[in-house]
Amino acid sequence: MDRNAPVGVFDSGVGGLTVAREIMRQLPEERIIYFGDTARLPYGSKSRDTVIRYSRQIIRFLRTMDVKAIVIACNTASSYALETVQAETDIPVIGVINAGARTAVKSTHNGKIGVIGTEGTIGSGIYTEVMRKMRPDIKVYGKSCPLFVPLVEEGLLHDSVTDEIASRYLSELKGKYIDTLVLGCTHYPLLRSTLRRLMGEEVTLVNPAYETALELRSLLRQQKLDRPESSLEEEKYQFFVSDLAEKFTSFATAILPGQVKETRKIHIEEY
Repeated sequence: MDRNAPVGVFDSGVGGLTVAREIMRQLPEERIIYFGDTARLPYGSKSRDTVIRYSRQIIRFLRTMDVKAIVIACNTASSYALETVQAETDIPVIGVINAGARTAVKSTHNGKIGVIGTEGTIGSGIYTEVMRKMRPDIKVYGKSCPLFVPLVEEGLLHDSVTDEIASRYLSELKGKYIDTLVLGCTHYPLLRSTLRRLMGEEVTLVNPAYETALELRSLLRQQKLDRPESSLEEEKYQFFVSDLAEKFTSFATAILPGQVKETRKIHIEEY
């Protein structure tokens, strides 16, 4: 495997850019191929079989780009498809759930952890399962927040509508006296300031993106796939979507200033 090959990162839309951003910060030498499935989002309301099919198609596309490892930067796809595609793929594939769960367990003092995510992620119970393996006495309270993804995709990050919906979603978790809240969807860190204000400073917000980047760095080093420092920076970061390339570019530029030169649309159903 070529150590100079890029890392593939995919998500249902723009949310995975929060993971890509952390990879850029923590692994500045690595090249990235990003794919956002903007034609078929949100994944959170889709069935397990559908999300697995989508994930397989995206991985087939990323393999045509000769990636050396893949990060599933989507909690729903990590919940539903990670084990399946790991078994089918001969390069490393990691998701975002283990890293977030591990950080939450380390962070909590009272053993009460909230998880917000899509209907698919919360319904799967994956965070509860993973965290209880790490610490059996922990209490995990899940809350699906299905409107957060479309609000983020529409750019309504600081809007009274978002505030009202977030307040309704979070009131249940506030009543459980949690001291740690996992942002169990890669779109949610883009709402961090709203979530911080509503939950209060005493609640630790866990963004799995940072820990996922560290996990990727460790994996690449372990398998001797980490990219040596190089002056070759042509198309270091490439971005692809299944629809709405201009809209994606506009949004991505706000999250990754100066890094998104263009976004190319591909027909993902062909893969």
